[in-house]
Amino acid sequence: MSKIPPLDLVQQYQTIEAEVRSAVLEVLASGRYIGGTQVTDFEQQFASYVGVSDCVACNSGTDALYIALLALGIGPGDEVITPPFTFIATAETISAVGATPVFVDIEATSFNLDPAQVAAAVTPRTRAIMPVHLFGRPADMTRVMEVANQHHVPVIEDCAQAVGATWSGQRVGSIGQVGCFSFYPTKNLGACGDGGALTTNDAAIAAKSRMLLNHGSRKRYYHEAIGINSRLDAIQAAILKIKLSYLETWNAQRRAVSERYSRLLAQVPGVVLPQEISEGKSVWNQYTLRLLAPAETAVSDGDVQGGQFRDRVRSQLQANGISSTVYYPLPLHLQPVYQDLGYQPGRFPVSEQACHQVLSLPMFPELSPEQQEQVAYALKDCLGT
Repeated sequence: MSKIPPLDLVQQYQTIEAEVRSAVLEVLASGRYIGGTQVTDFEQQFASYVGVSDCVACNSGTDALYIALLALGIGPGDEVITPPFTFIATAETISAVGATPVFVDIEATSFNLDPAQVAAAVTPRTRAIMPVHLFGRPADMTRVMEVANQHHVPVIEDCAQAVGATWSGQRVGSIGQVGCFSFYPTKNLGACGDGGALTTNDAAIAAKSRMLLNHGSRKRYYHEAIGINSRLDAIQAAILKIKLSYLETWNAQRRAVSERYSRLLAQVPGVVLPQEISEGKSVWNQYTLRLLAPAETAVSDGDVQGGQFRDRVRSQLQANGISSTVYYPLPLHLQPVYQDLGYQPGRFPVSEQACHQVLSLPMFPELSPEQQEQVAYALKDCLGT
C-alpha cells in the first residue's frame, strides 16, 4: 500500500518541466532578475484573469495584505474586522500596521466569516473588513459588501487560498476594494518560492501600493513614505505565467477530486463533509471535513475531547501511510500573541469547535481515484465503519 502525501508538487512540475526550464533559463540569460517584462506581463495577465484593472505583484501574500492596509491608510487606533479561524498572517498584518484586529466568528458550514455577526462588530474606529476565502471556498461577499457599503468601509479580500474561486460569477479579488493573493508553492497557483499580489480596480490604490513595496519610492532615490522591499522576482513571474495558463485545468481537477471524496465518504457516521452553495464556486485548496467524536467521549461544545479524537484518527491514518493536516489547531484569539486583546475561551465557539474537529485530507490535482479510495478506506477503518 503506497504512502499518500498531503500534496505532491513534483507531479505537477513534471507536467510542465520543459516549459519551466526554458523560461527560467531565458530569465537567467537576460540578466534582468528583478522587475522587467516578465513581472509586468504576469501582472497584466493576472489582472485580466481576476477581472480587475490592476495587479501589483509583490514578495508574498502576507506582504500583499500589509501593503493593502497601508495603501488604504490604516494604522494605529484603527480596527479591522476579520475571522479568528485563519492563518496568522491575516491578523498579523493588521497588527503590523498598528491597527487592532477585531474578530468575528465563522459560519459552521463554510468556515468563513459569518456576515450576520459583522455589523455588530462595526465601531467608529472600524476602517476595513477583511474576509478570508478559506480552503478555496469564497466567503458570502454579497452580505459582507452590504455591511461594508452601509458603513462606508472598504473590504480587503484575503484570497490566499482561493485563486480562481467565484462568488455569484465574479472572481474573488475583484469584489472588494482590494484582493490579496499568495503564490506560496502549496497554493493552487504556486510559485517555486515565495510570491504574492494584490488586485484592485482603484488606480490610486495600485499606484500607492507600487510605491510602498519599493521603499516608498516612485522616483529612484526619492522617498515619500516608509515602505518595504517586496518585489516579485522575474524568475517567479516567468514560472507563474506558465502556471497561470494551466490554472483552470488544475482547479477543475481539484473539483473532481473533491466530488470523488464526497461520494466515497457520503453518510459515514461521524464525518461532516464540506459543502458548496450555488452562489459560490470553490477551488478546493483543501478538502477539509469535520470529525465528530462518538457520543460517549464528546463534550457539549466539541472542545478538548473532540480534538483528542481527531488527533487519534489522524495518527491512525499516518500509521496507514495517509498524511493529513490540521488547519488550524488553535484560533487566533487564543494565540499567545493576542492574549492582550482580552478574548476568553468560548468567545467564538464555532471557530473553537472547528479547531478541534477539522481534518484536511490529501488534495492536489494529480491525486488518483485509487489513492482517494485508499484514503477513504483508511478513514472508514479508523472510524470503525
